[in-house]
Amino acid sequence: MRTDYHNHLEKGTLTLDYLKKFIKKAEAEGIKEFGISEHAYHFYQTKDILSNPWVDERRYYDMDDYVKLFEEAKQAGYPSLKMSIEMDYTPGKHREMEKFIRSYDFDYVIGSVHWVGDFGIDLAEYRKEWEKRDVYEVYEKYFDQIVTLAESNLFDIVGHLDLVKIFGYIPEDQDFLLKQYERATDALAKSKTCVEISTAGLRKPIGKLYPDPVLLQRCYDKGIPIVLSSDAHEPEHVGYAYDQAVKLAKSAGYQQVATFTNGKRKLEPLT
Repeated sequence: MRTDYHNHLEKGTLTLDYLKKFIKKAEAEGIKEFGISEHAYHFYQTKDILSNPWVDERRYYDMDDYVKLFEEAKQAGYPSLKMSIEMDYTPGKHREMEKFIRSYDFDYVIGSVHWVGDFGIDLAEYRKEWEKRDVYEVYEKYFDQIVTLAESNLFDIVGHLDLVKIFGYIPEDQDFLLKQYERATDALAKSKTCVEISTAGLRKPIGKLYPDPVLLQRCYDKGIPIVLSSDAHEPEHVGYAYDQAVKLAKSAGYQQVATFTNGKRKLEPLT
């Protein structure tokens, strides 16, 4: 069983024709469990959760159209397609996030941290900000949010667990890093939240999988389930470099991946 639960249509259109390109690539890659998880900030219905100038310029979808797309896909012969959303975890907005999540029949929900205050840590437009900020402070605040994301128990999957390394700014103090890994995995182990092994990092400046092998080992040792994801924003990236993802998973000890249907999790053999 291979999954690809983290994919985006935002570079194209919310149409069946465009969606089919992703589905066909998933089929060609032997992916049995495939889902679309568009960024929640694109939808008008999330304005009360996350709002800033960068996000607000990119809020142009309506959830009614998104739901209709999945209904159309199932009628067209794709009954196993999973409907999801990737939500920016936003401190102080737990009630609003829960209300949004419960308003739709998602198969699973991904929670991710992209913002540390007003700092878009993974955005090219903000890359120069890394030179102006204390890397240790950014990391600590980033993992603060990973901890409270897990504690909220609102999400089925945490996206790209150590995304904060995307541009290669990494604290040199290994003890500090291990402390962040420990507290994040402690919180995740007490929650329902799985971790994705994401190949997206291989396409980013860091050139590495998410999460770091040491961090993934902590996840395995604490019994935190995994899914496989490519974070594809284009059809050709679906299932990208999955042999590397599977190799990393098995090196940590994983023999199963999580699958989701109607919010319910099931473990399947990893192949």
